[in-house]
Amino acid sequence: MRTAEITRNTRETQIVLTLQMDGKGDSVIATGIGFFDHMLTALARHSGITMRIAVNGDLQVDAHHTVEDTGIVLGQALAQALGDKSGIVRYGSAYIPMDEALAFCSLDLSNRPFLVFQGTFNNAMIGSYDACLTEEFFRAVAVHAGITLHLNLCYGSNDHHKCEALFKAFAHALKAAIRENADGTVLSTKGVLA
Repeated sequence: MRTAEITRNTRETQIVLTLQMDGKGDSVIATGIGFFDHMLTALARHSGITMRIAVNGDLQVDAHHTVEDTGIVLGQALAQALGDKSGIVRYGSAYIPMDEALAFCSLDLSNRPFLVFQGTFNNAMIGSYDACLTEEFFRAVAVHAGITLHLNLCYGSNDHHKCEALFKAFAHALKAAIRENADGTVLSTKGVLA
């Protein structure tokens, strides 16, 4: 059934996230950071994964805990929904343009977490979202989902477009990787992903 529900409560954030891998229905996302909600909604839509995410974070401090902890919980939910990762294609890659910006993502649902992130932003903020937290979000997702994740912001000038291209590239690569494979086995010569 490829679903997950994760609750995380700390002194800094309270998060409830439900995920349905084979998207049925609309995603509802409320983190308190408008641009981050926009990115997560794009991620859900383009990956075909239905997400319900409710976050109450210490935004009076800044957005760091909210963004990173959402990444942690999303990573945990992906790991839970995919189980032993048998029966999936495992790999996915995508180039995504967003007007003048171009981003590339390649990933392996390998249970070997690693992030290579290449890209910079021109401004510190995109609305009330700290642009530097983009890398922190993807690191948290990769570590907690067990993803080898390479993200490359090839070029661009508008920070909104650059960030959105990264989120959508990840979404399309993830969508390719979670597809069911032909024989339902683990795609590994070892017989397991570890």
